[in-house]
Amino acid sequence: MDEYLKLTEIIDWKHHSILEKAKAFSNQRGDVYTISKHCFEWVRDNIKHSRDFCLNPVTCKASEVLKHLTGYCYAKNHLLVALLRANSIPSGFCYQRLSRDDNGPPFVLHGLTAIYLSKIGWYRVDPRGNKEGVNAQFEPPKEHLAFHINLEGEADLPEVWSDPLPVIVNLLQNSKTYNQVWENLPDVEIIHELTKRWGRY
Repeated sequence: MDEYLKLTEIIDWKHHSILEKAKAFSNQRGDVYTISKHCFEWVRDNIKHSRDFCLNPVTCKASEVLKHLTGYCYAKNHLLVALLRANSIPSGFCYQRLSRDDNGPPFVLHGLTAIYLSKIGWYRVDPRGNKEGVNAQFEPPKEHLAFHINLEGEADLPEVWSDPLPVIVNLLQNSKTYNQVWENLPDVEIIHELTKRWGRY
């Protein structure tokens, strides 16, 4: 599980602001389920989804997301994983392939967080933020994700990655506005390429 606890440039969980926030959750109650639930609900409810709220700047690093209180689904997951790892809870990244406009192509990757819970294994959560028609919750072992697979071409992707995909990091770091991100959301081919090249990233 060491790979799912590591510190990286993007998951900078040793940043003082993240350590302070993570400690607040651990002080409430010490068990993994409760800490995980508090971390998830805080990110879901307090970090505004960039496109839902038409907000800039585009954030990527976990500490940036916490500073600006906004981010795309990918960035919100970066922060959630950082808060979990700061509490010594193994966590990683997984993805869905969804219709961007809910009516077929184009298809894009949507980011999720996977939390390792000893009694059930990997448990996926979606901190993208609830709104009308979206009701993501933390109720293990049952998953309550923001979006369901409804259309041909959509899919739940099985991999749990220890790092966010490079194409996503590049997109967030090189986009100046939330609209620029929206127009360039990646599709599943990048995961197929990584899996083919290295088995897993």
